[in-house]
Amino acid sequence: MIKSDVIHPQILGALARAGHKARILISDANYSFVTNSAPGAEIVYLNFVPGTVPSADILAGVCKLINVEHASMMAWPDDFENTVHKDYVEILPADTPLDLVSREEFYASAKSPDTLLVIASGETRRFANILLTVGPVFL
Repeated sequence: MIKSDVIHPQILGALARAGHKARILISDANYSFVTNSAPGAEIVYLNFVPGTVPSADILAGVCKLINVEHASMMAWPDDFENTVHKDYVEILPADTPLDLVSREEFYASAKSPDTLLVIASGETRRFANILLTVGPVFL
């Protein structure tokens, strides 16, 4: 038995295969992950009902299992209050760079062959997509 909060076998297997610089996309319920992610990426569907599983919960679980070297989110309009961004900043380790990039740049990064895993959440808050770059493990 695995002694971890994260017990999803497909996610655990993909994270075990993720090396340094691999990317993991946690997508919100509005993201077109089939057409805007790497063709070879493994897709895990956690979006059975809107609102479940929240993307912040997924990020918290993933951060317990891997080192995150870098994160990026799609930039949002100035008049939009992005509450999920605040959640992500609290969850990510304090020294993790979190960049805001254009929609086109985000899609291009997500489509990179380095994107190994896509986790489709039921997150209904807009602009909740986050792309993580796996960091090395220091022993």
